[in-house]
Amino acid sequence: MTGENRRQDIVRSLGETPLSATNLAARYGVSRQVIVQDIALLRAEGKEIISTNRGYILAGKARPTRVFKARHTDEQTAEELYLIVDAGGKVEDVFVWHKVYGKICAHMGIDSRRKADEFMAKIAAGVSTPLKNITGNYHYHTISADSEEVLSEIEQQLKSRGFLADGD
Repeated sequence: MTGENRRQDIVRSLGETPLSATNLAARYGVSRQVIVQDIALLRAEGKEIISTNRGYILAGKARPTRVFKARHTDEQTAEELYLIVDAGGKVEDVFVWHKVYGKICAHMGIDSRRKADEFMAKIAAGVSTPLKNITGNYHYHTISADSEEVLSEIEQQLKSRGFLADGD
């Protein structure tokens, strides 16, 4: 299991019942310190993880998440975002795997067409370019939704539109 996969699984495991770093370390066959580092990375990505005297919990209602690898043109970016939010998803982040820098991740928090339009307006104004442009249009999104069924619908729609990229 890669570190990224372990962190995704940790987020799925966290809820209202505290899980200790020792318990998580035993579950994944790593040291307690690795779990502490994983939690720090997850927090840096915007996950609201709270430390209690009995372990870690996820703040608020935990929503299912999935990571999708996508590829499309700049002109298709708004369509991708609309597809996700119209189906009931939230684009939590975007990240790429750079050959020199490794993982480069940015929080997005897009859960409506309005927020998608605000993002697209910044891109159109030349504030910056999409992160995907540094990796030949390949990028990943962590998407959250109210249910696994909604995530499956989003996956199907991304696939049918040709936005899902092959491989990991």
